[in-house]
Amino acid sequence: MQEISWKENLRVAWFGSFLTGASISLVVPFMPIFVEQLGVERNQVAFYAGLAISVSAVSAALISPIWGILADKYGRKPMMIRAGLAMTITMGGLAFISNIYWLIFLRLLNGVFTGFVPNATALIASQVPKDKSGYALGTLSTGVVAGTLTGPFVGGLIAEIFGIRNVFLLIGAFLFVAAILTIFFIKEDFQPVAKEKAIPTKELFSSFKYPRLLVNLFLTSFVIQFSAQSIGSILALYVRDLGQSENLLFVSGLIVSSMGFSSMMSAGVMGKLGDKVGNHRLLLVAQFYSALIYLLCANATSPLELGFYRFLFGLGTGALIPGVNALLSKMTPKVGISRIFAFNQVFFYLGGVVGPMTGSAVAGQFGYHSVFYATAACVAFSCLFNVVQFRSLLKVKEISCE
Repeated sequence: MQEISWKENLRVAWFGSFLTGASISLVVPFMPIFVEQLGVERNQVAFYAGLAISVSAVSAALISPIWGILADKYGRKPMMIRAGLAMTITMGGLAFISNIYWLIFLRLLNGVFTGFVPNATALIASQVPKDKSGYALGTLSTGVVAGTLTGPFVGGLIAEIFGIRNVFLLIGAFLFVAAILTIFFIKEDFQPVAKEKAIPTKELFSSFKYPRLLVNLFLTSFVIQFSAQSIGSILALYVRDLGQSENLLFVSGLIVSSMGFSSMMSAGVMGKLGDKVGNHRLLLVAQFYSALIYLLCANATSPLELGFYRFLFGLGTGALIPGVNALLSKMTPKVGISRIFAFNQVFFYLGGVVGPMTGSAVAGQFGYHSVFYATAACVAFSCLFNVVQFRSLLKVKEISCE
């Protein structure tokens, strides 16, 4: 039997998540321009660009539970390899398409075969000691953040020098490298579950000690992503509304990056703190903190002030999604951990689809400041709901499946 080092797996999974995060962020900024290059009429560019981005998230949300079931049956490593190799084709293939219909089709397939990061998360969660899960999952989350920050810069440089289609070839190469790293360096001592011994999904859910808490964590993931994406869709316009006229995209990018950098700085620390004081306690504090920062952002008077608030916001994000993941890993039996993470990913993806639409609608009706007020109210309500759900568990440090 091979010796498993979760720390070594964490390092490899981090780099694979970094490449995956970079590949995702490389696409989004250039999608409208690429849609235009495919011959779509100017008045339909925004619609098709939005469709190309959202169709991937919707298909991923619908298919994720199936991949979760297969991961629990055959292992997380095969699912990571499957995602990396399939997305190499679906993303790299965009460099060779000739019309908008191929773009939509390949983006749909990309969502169907996605899943590197959630399976990497489930793999680490299944191997790391329970008392270090907050630190490990917090550290792993910084890989995606780092990739997301680096992607637009690298992609912009390559698009400027070599053209947009070569950006897609670079993405395909990134994902292929992630798959190769997984094949040769990720170690998983997984014993396939015999069909007669496999736990049905319905029975898995009913076996939870705190089933309502599980559903509430799913909803929390939705709210976290919903809130982030509702702001992201109008951030550049809000920066312009605050008086920024020159270098608008550059300044907006800096403001986005400021949150990412502070998140990277804090994620490992927040993970260790969650392991020490209790991830559920820290999650409540982080949600309350996030709601306060959203209110400050709503009352910002300059882009510099907004950037400072977004930097402060990033300091607390290390206790949000990593905190939810740590709680899920501690509450879930190892035989069903991939399925639970897959269902959580469904809610996360749905938040990413609904958030931008809601943010744009609120901004169009009530103004940009109102988006931050509405987001703060949404997060505050989620925090209050979590307080009610956690009220009997706030006295204990650990929530486990036992």
